[in-house]
Amino acid sequence: DKGIHYDFDKFLRRVETVIAEGADLVDVGGVKAGPGEEVSEAAELERVVPAVSAIRERFDICVSVDTWRAAVAREAFRAGADVGNDISGFGDPEYLATASNAGASVVATHIRLQPRVPDPEPEYTDLLGDVANYLLERAQRAEAAGIPRDRIILDAGLDLGKTPDQSLELLRSSAKLAALGYPLLLSASNKTFLGALLGLDVTMRGDASLAAAALGIAGGCRILRVHDVAGTVRVRDILSEVLAAQ
Repeated sequence: DKGIHYDFDKFLRRVETVIAEGADLVDVGGVKAGPGEEVSEAAELERVVPAVSAIRERFDICVSVDTWRAAVAREAFRAGADVGNDISGFGDPEYLATASNAGASVVATHIRLQPRVPDPEPEYTDLLGDVANYLLERAQRAEAAGIPRDRIILDAGLDLGKTPDQSLELLRSSAKLAALGYPLLLSASNKTFLGALLGLDVTMRGDASLAAAALGIAGGCRILRVHDVAGTVRVRDILSEVLAAQ
């Protein structure tokens, strides 16, 4: 959204809107995944923790904290976050213990390098196999840290160390990733791969995002991180009727 919700009042109005549109979970993050200006731990805490607190004080909604820093996750969990959404694949050695101690769920995300590091020409021996094995290994780490299996969520990490074609291949392979036996999260909304494949600026990717959501749901994705909540809810409900009729 290019920062349009940095203003705290706008942020709270946005939360109120997405809840009214049917969101079940609100994801709060203070640092973007891609390259950019350095954001210190202190600055991330200042951005994230008051936002989580404000949501929990005002709304009856689950909250996810989008951070790869265990210290930020710890404070967010104390403020009321329910889920640690970590795009680094648990790169911080304290992350899983922090989540386990808080009784939180976690998202294990595939990334080839690490957050904020450019990866313009990623290569894989076996894309789907490499991603699946990575996710299973992270899930096993989470279980070993004391996090129950039903609180471990997998995310293929579209755009994170993938070319547009590789991200599309993983989206098409959602059913195989869902078959790994953990809840599967899809984060395709407004992603770069959609823009690259279709020649769309980020402001024009709404329809493509809904199409990606439909494909993911049909393939077994059961948690979707999206920008157009109302549109995605309609897609979900239509597909629920179609799939139930089979």
